Amino acid sequence: MAQLNGYLFFNGNCAEAMGFYAKTLGGKVDIMKVGQSPAAEQMPPGSDDLVIHARLELPGGAVLMASDWLDQAPYPSMKGFALSVGYPTGDEARRTFDLLVEGGNAPMPFGKTFFAEGFGMLTDRFGTPWMVAGGMMG
Repeated sequence: MAQLNGYLFFNGNCAEAMGFYAKTLGGKVDIMKVGQSPAAEQMPPGSDDLVIHARLELPGGAVLMASDWLDQAPYPSMKGFALSVGYPTGDEARRTFDLLVEGGNAPMPFGKTFFAEGFGMLTDRFGTPWMVAGGMMG
């Protein structure tokens, strides 16, 4: 069976972001920096402290992977997608939304909708867009 996972690219703050997501979402993160990698010699000079691969596993088995942007081209930013996280209740979703939005912004503040007890859209302080829902209706 195929498994579909998200992979994010950060602009030099991958370790901090993935640590924050692990704490906020309750998962465990493993991080390998460029300097620890067998591919370190092929990476750009001065990139030893950047993340070449990070893997966050959440309770229930969901996985989010990431790295720092290691391409010579300028960092393109995060756009055209959102990570979606859902909870059984609106209260659980609200707690996560409030933690994720700290230092970021919420183009759609968390609130009751026709399809959920609570739903909101935000971009966190690392530039990652999120949709957080809880207590789905129907």
